Amino acid sequence: MRNLILRWVAYGIAIALVAWLLPGIEIVNDDLGTVAVIALVFGVLSALVKPVVKLLTCPLIILSMGLFLLVINGLMLQLTASLLPDRLVIDNFGWAILGGIVMGIVGVVLESVLGLRDDEDNERERRRQSRWD
Repeated sequence: MRNLILRWVAYGIAIALVAWLLPGIEIVNDDLGTVAVIALVFGVLSALVKPVVKLLTCPLIILSMGLFLLVINGLMLQLTASLLPDRLVIDNFGWAILGGIVMGIVGVVLESVLGLRDDEDNERERRRQSRWD
């Protein structure tokens, strides 16, 4: 539960930072509630839709040596904007891809600062050790 809330906060910070940095992405009501709703929708899409899209586009990801993941991040951001048109406005798909790149960078930094990646790695190691015991 702690990781879920921390990820939600990280998505909120990343989305607010992207909207602040990029002129083609705008949060309509620059308030905390709007950012929280956008972060929640983006988090749900990233958890449910993104793995399916990654699986379906696996050949493109391999052929592009992982660069197609940037397009997928942009798609998730564009999908969030299309589900919340009165809260998040993205001018075109190019801004969505650029926003996805910035969100990816901010996400990696925030995950390391908040210790989210360490928790996942520790849990994975614990499961691996329990199989061998």
